[in-house]
Amino acid sequence: MATIPQLPGYAFHEQQFGDSALRFYRRGQGPGVIVMHEIPGITPQVQAFADRVADAGFTVCLPWLFGVPGAPLSGGYLFRSMLGACVRREFTAFALGKSSPIITPLRALARALHQELGGPGVGALGMCFTGGFALGMMLEPAVLAPVLSQPSLPFPITERRKGAIDIDPVSLSQVKNRLEQEQLSVLGLRFSHDPICTQARFDGLREQLGDHFEAIEIDSGPGNPHGISGKSHSVLTNDLVDEAGHPTRVALDRVLAFFGERLRATD
Repeated sequence: MATIPQLPGYAFHEQQFGDSALRFYRRGQGPGVIVMHEIPGITPQVQAFADRVADAGFTVCLPWLFGVPGAPLSGGYLFRSMLGACVRREFTAFALGKSSPIITPLRALARALHQELGGPGVGALGMCFTGGFALGMMLEPAVLAPVLSQPSLPFPITERRKGAIDIDPVSLSQVKNRLEQEQLSVLGLRFSHDPICTQARFDGLREQLGDHFEAIEIDSGPGNPHGISGKSHSVLTNDLVDEAGHPTRVALDRVLAFFGERLRATD
């Protein structure tokens, strides 16, 4: 049996949901939050973000979807992980109007976490390759706090794909109805000049979700006051500047506050 990579402070779990098994790492106490890592995998930067969520008083589940947990970011690792993820049937990297099949067991994980922990519900955050997954996970009633950080699927290789999001039309309609009926909201994060998570994609989310979409778009254009590179992409991990008042730190603080607002029981 292959050795399971260890993440300091996290317990490893594997759980069967129907025909699918999910491997995930877990840490913390309090309401549940599912953090779905970006390409190339659970890097130290992704783990550091998950640590922040756990330290803020949440039970974090960190699914292992691809890559080698704990391995550092590098160009070669990113390329290999990208190729591997794009050809796996669990993910829909290029198709329009389709949800990735992996969302079904992720919904089941959210349901199980809520049944175990109780409270109002759970949070779900995706980033980059997994950025749009939290939207599709809202078909599970337990998911109350969805966050889309630089959602990048379908890859913006055509104009239509630049403005699309990886969810099928029926699911999107059901999500919109739920947002309206339960007065919920979706939080989205991106850098303004990110060519992968485009302006058109956030415009499309605004058009579809209306006032139920809260967008944080960080200025990364030429001459921006914080000197943020136009190549910046990963708001909460690789491009986070953990200094009070920096736009990325403000975005991180808003994510944690969003989880608190939606997931903590109030009298």
